[in-house]
Amino acid sequence: MASNEAERKEEGEEEATEVAAGEDEDTGAQVAPIVRLEEVAVTTGEEEEDVLLDLKAKLYRFDKEGNQWKERGVGTVKLLKHKETGKVRLVMRQSKTLKICANHLVLPSTSVQEHAGNDKSCVWHATDFSDGELKDELFCIRFPSIENCKTFKEMIAEVAESQGKKDGESEEGTSAAGLIEKLSVSESKDKEEKTEKVPAPTAEHKEEEKEQKEEEKAKPDR
Repeated sequence: MASNEAERKEEGEEEATEVAAGEDEDTGAQVAPIVRLEEVAVTTGEEEEDVLLDLKAKLYRFDKEGNQWKERGVGTVKLLKHKETGKVRLVMRQSKTLKICANHLVLPSTSVQEHAGNDKSCVWHATDFSDGELKDELFCIRFPSIENCKTFKEMIAEVAESQGKKDGESEEGTSAAGLIEKLSVSESKDKEEKTEKVPAPTAEHKEEEKEQKEEEKAKPDR
C-alpha cells in the first residue's frame, strides 16, 4: 500500500512539472485583436483658452417657478481666458457625463456673495448659455473647503475688475481716435482755406510781367 501511494505521488509531481513547463513554454503565436479601436480627437471648445481656476464643487440653480434650489451637478468649475480676445468665462461640467451645467462670461458687473452665512457657499447672477440659449440665472456653488470658496470669490472679483478696466481702455481709445480724426480733418480744411486765399496769376498779370522783362532788355548796358 505504501509503495502504491508513493508511485501515485511521484506521478502527480511529474504531471505538475509537465503542466508548469507547458505554461512557461513560448509558442511564438501572435493573437490579433478582434476589434481595433481608432483614436478619436475630442474637442471641448477650450483649446484656445487658458485655465485660470480649476476647482471641484457642487452647483445649484434657483428655480423661480418652484421657489427652490435645484442641483445642477457635481463636477469641476473653471475660469477660462481666451488667448486672443482676453474674455474670461465660467464653465462647469458634471464629473461623470461632462455635461455643461454653467457657461457664461465674467463681466465687470459680475459679483459673488456669500450664501446665507455659509463660508463654503456663494451665490451670483449671470446670463447663462449652458442650455443653448441665454437665460438669466441665479447660481449657488458649494465647495469642499472654505479656502476654495474664498479663492473662487477673489478670482471672480479680480477678473471682473480687469474686464472693467479693459472696457474703459477701449472706450478711451475710441474717443481718442475720434479726436485725432477730427483734428486731422480740421487741419486739412485749414490747408484748403489757405490755398484758396492765394490768388492765381491772371492773364493781365502775365502780360505786365512780360512787358517789364522786355523793357529791361531794351535798356542800354552801362
